[in-house]
Amino acid sequence: MTSYFETGSESTSLTSDDLRAALEETFAKIGQPNKALLLPPDHTRLFSRAGEITALCHEMLGQRVADIMPALGTHSPMKPEQLSHMFPGVPLDLFRPHRWRDDVVTLGTVPASFVSDVTGGLYNKPWKAQVNKMLRDGGHDLIFSIGQVVPHEVIGMANYNKNVFVGTGGVEGINESHYLSAVYGIEQTLGRADTPLRQILNYAQDEFCKGMPIVYALTVIQQMPDGTLHTRGLYIGDDHETFFKAAELAYKVNITHLEKPPQHVVAYLDPSEFKSTWLGNKAIYRTRLAIATGGRLTILGPAVEEFGEDGEIDRLIRKYGYRTKNEIVQLVAENEDLAANPSAAAHLVHGSHENRFEVVYGAGKLSADEIASVGYTPGDINALMNRYDVSKLTDGWHTDVDGSEFYFIQNPALGLWQAELS
Repeated sequence: MTSYFETGSESTSLTSDDLRAALEETFAKIGQPNKALLLPPDHTRLFSRAGEITALCHEMLGQRVADIMPALGTHSPMKPEQLSHMFPGVPLDLFRPHRWRDDVVTLGTVPASFVSDVTGGLYNKPWKAQVNKMLRDGGHDLIFSIGQVVPHEVIGMANYNKNVFVGTGGVEGINESHYLSAVYGIEQTLGRADTPLRQILNYAQDEFCKGMPIVYALTVIQQMPDGTLHTRGLYIGDDHETFFKAAELAYKVNITHLEKPPQHVVAYLDPSEFKSTWLGNKAIYRTRLAIATGGRLTILGPAVEEFGEDGEIDRLIRKYGYRTKNEIVQLVAENEDLAANPSAAAHLVHGSHENRFEVVYGAGKLSADEIASVGYTPGDINALMNRYDVSKLTDGWHTDVDGSEFYFIQNPALGLWQAELS
């Protein structure tokens, strides 16, 4: 197990030339593949630079890149214009959609005893390690998984083998991974590298992927208060240590420790990135460790038009709403449709304010009644966008029009915010 390239610090800022040089060094060490499969994230990780790295790989390897599969997980397949935007210059006929309900195989099963051990007895079921069948049966001599390590609500720190087992995973593997993590607790997971789910995925990789030529390229991106982005690190390798080094840097540059819990947080959801609460609720996930008890989160989502990107999950969100963890666990026990979709149940837990703070949701393309029906306070998006001019606000503390104080976040997906809560 090897790290082929690593660089990173809190002051590093990698250029396109730096990325190219890193890939050249990596391919010099591992040799050019005959048939490569690239696994970048989808457009929900637009700022990861994975699109640029994918394009560079295609430029450098040419016809050796046989297939590119965005690691969609349960997200909707990317549209041609999204592919062209994120992967400039890459022929669209190289892209393969991941169909998480159909195109998967089970590599093995992590035993219930191991799952129980790592979750402290909170979850006692085995976990199926599932991937898209192309990874096992495609005949590739390089599977290059590309993505960003950043705080994450389900696994603590995103990417690495999550890109494989969840990004190209199947119904059972994705559902169970999300739900077991939700039962374990989002507050005990966010921003941590060595979480129960990570240990489960590492077990699966060690035991079931020995014959797969998987190499990981992991970026660490920091957004500055003025909105500029810096690539602070790039780590390429095929071992756990490669991930943990990236996660250590992400902990330093992607977690903002506030001196006090804000009574009011305002978070903006970029229209090019967020069109559903399934994705947009990162505004809740990533700020919940900071917002004062009794406080308020205002979400500006001008392009939010649906709850779930999957039709059945959208129906379940509308039916049950965002409730407390205890309520959702009870509903899973009592309702077959929710029990059959554990990832939806997990999402409802993660998106709950747990009756501790208010969520005002300004969704540009959902009605006030729709927002209220799932447990949030409706917000008038036009009035909110006028009040909070995102073109002039920077990350940090500001004074509202009524003289009160609020904390603004330009892109909640790029970080995690924490404060000492009383």
